[in-house]
Amino acid sequence: MIKLGMMIGDRYEILERIGTGGMSDVYKAKDYKLNRYVAVKILKQEFSENANFVSKFRVEAQAAAGLMHPSIVNVYDVGEEIGIYYIVMELVEGITLKKYIEKKARLSVKEAVSIAIQVSMGLEAAHNNHIIHRDIKPQNIIISKEGKVKVTDFGIAKAATSNTITSNVMGSVHYTSPEQARGGYSDEKSDIYSLGITMFEMLTGRVPFNGETTVAIAIKHIQEEMPSPREYVPEIPISVEQIVCKCCQKSPDRRYQSMQELIVDLKQSLINPDEDFVKLIDPDEDASTRMITDRDMAQIKRQSDRRDSMDEAMRLKRDNIRVYEEDDEEEEGEEDEDEDWDDEDEDYDPKMERITTILAVVAALLVGCIVIFAVGKAIGVFQFGSDTEKENTPVQEESEKQVEMIKVAGMNVEDAKKALLEQGLTPEIRYEVSTTHEAGTVLRASVQGNTNTVIEDGQEKLMLNKGTVVILTVAESAEGVKVPATTGKSEAEATSILEKEGFVVNATEGYDPSVPSGHVISQSPEPGITAPQGSSVIIRVSQGTDENKVRVPNLVGMDEMDATVTLTELGLSVGNVTSASNEDASLTGKVCYQSYSVGSYVEKGTVIDVTVSTGPGTVTYQYTEGIAAPTEDPDYHSGMVVNVTVTTADGTQLLSTQTSSFPLAANYAGIKSPTGVITFTFHVDKEASTTTDPETGEPITSEAVSEDRTVRREISFTQE
Repeated sequence: MIKLGMMIGDRYEILERIGTGGMSDVYKAKDYKLNRYVAVKILKQEFSENANFVSKFRVEAQAAAGLMHPSIVNVYDVGEEIGIYYIVMELVEGITLKKYIEKKARLSVKEAVSIAIQVSMGLEAAHNNHIIHRDIKPQNIIISKEGKVKVTDFGIAKAATSNTITSNVMGSVHYTSPEQARGGYSDEKSDIYSLGITMFEMLTGRVPFNGETTVAIAIKHIQEEMPSPREYVPEIPISVEQIVCKCCQKSPDRRYQSMQELIVDLKQSLINPDEDFVKLIDPDEDASTRMITDRDMAQIKRQSDRRDSMDEAMRLKRDNIRVYEEDDEEEEGEEDEDEDWDDEDEDYDPKMERITTILAVVAALLVGCIVIFAVGKAIGVFQFGSDTEKENTPVQEESEKQVEMIKVAGMNVEDAKKALLEQGLTPEIRYEVSTTHEAGTVLRASVQGNTNTVIEDGQEKLMLNKGTVVILTVAESAEGVKVPATTGKSEAEATSILEKEGFVVNATEGYDPSVPSGHVISQSPEPGITAPQGSSVIIRVSQGTDENKVRVPNLVGMDEMDATVTLTELGLSVGNVTSASNEDASLTGKVCYQSYSVGSYVEKGTVIDVTVSTGPGTVTYQYTEGIAAPTEDPDYHSGMVVNVTVTTADGTQLLSTQTSSFPLAANYAGIKSPTGVITFTFHVDKEASTTTDPETGEPITSEAVSEDRTVRREISFTQE
């Protein structure tokens, strides 16, 4: 069972619960190994006991860990400890899209489309890596405090079995695709359907299908017609309405076939919202039964006559005889039968039949010539027109839709943005501290999406599709601001002070009976530290005294009996007591580890596991640094042949070699001594020389030298 303050994986301290879902809970945690805050998603107990689910959960989580995209919450680690299965992810400070919609009732068209584009880009990256989310919904989309949109919860959706739709994921059925509701095969187009439902909710503030049970909602996804978002919000542009409609088609074949197609239309809707450019397939129009008009009947008769004449001509050519009897078997399978056929046979005229036959043969020959000409031109047998005409192909038309990527490095960010917008590109700004460039200068530009390089006038040009996102990295001043002190102040006062200095405030909760409720217990960074404007300052706000909460004492250094008495007096208890080696010899026979951090608040009755030290174990060291040249001797010069040996303090020789090239690679592990020495031996030849003393002006003569030199360099190894 998860408790606040407990350690997972010997590095993640659980601080607070920040979210919950049908299959997992999410906690904010501190990663002490990398000194950063992370989000830890922990699988609920009922799923942890299902071996098949856990296996799929692991595979999908590991696959999601390979995804790196600005619109996807990064996965850092996956693990299991005492039956607890967890995923460690990037901590995004913000709110879910679901809460954002509830807060604003509904979003503006521009905001909804912008969010959909960012989500689509993240899903496109996942689909390109053959990972399907299968649980797209506003609850799994996070909007950060900086306005960035990130998709989370990759991995769990695919692991979920069909029975979870009715028992554990009530929220998901509102966004599930018809094929998922049927329990059938789902692919990338299932994510497109769910994104369409999410867009519907962003635009209208409600879901299209609702009901009292999950089964009732799922049936509506399968059977009922999708309502138009314009029924609820008439001012929604026609292009956006059609995009949502196309995403939510019942048949996957009638939806967008890829995220790339959807992104193109979404971007186009921002530029021309009232333009009717979305290609929709109307299943009713394609499959409905229609009355045949007189014009249709006349056309069918003409086609029937032409087909009959052609068939007759082919029979004449094949058999060299005239056959004028009706052949019912050959006509079987034709869609339309002319009722006048029998009458034409009875009124047979040999002269007219001969003329008809000749015309049919001529028509057949003409059709054959046309077919031969078309095939020959396609394979290059017949070539007509100039080279200019040949170049005027769909490829050229496609290239005309692309624009040249201009050079923006070194430009002012505002000028660069204006120039890119004029090119039809979409600039996105990111900042980076720089001491060599003026603030606001574009350091570099990178492109998201497909690129194409063409050569024009002997120079390469980078061509991009219109609307492509260009990320501009802009220089930011390295000068910072001293963080003011807020400890002991009210949360409102502390927030006002920090925001006045240009900092972003993140508040967390804590218990401290010595600090009044609503006042700051501590802050990070600490007061007086210089930090750049716009950076985050975390304040820990007191929740007062909680009689059911107990502050965890420091048990390290106590023997097992004293630790038990200390916990019992506080209303806590000792859990598992294990033994392990510890480097600190003074802790032998005493507690060297406890499962809850010192100072954290836990409920009374919480069980705390401890580890008792058995004394220092075998400590080993490693050495992975490169060995530099023996420049300690002034007579050494580059290119000399040097004998190099590396020996540990206990006499173990790690290396003995001869080289004239430095630095020399070294990679040794399992060393038992913490120190050692590197010995360099080389031969020095110096001719006699005469120089003048700058002070006395007297000549100084140095003798010729030919001798072996030795340089010793003491080194320390790193503990493994």
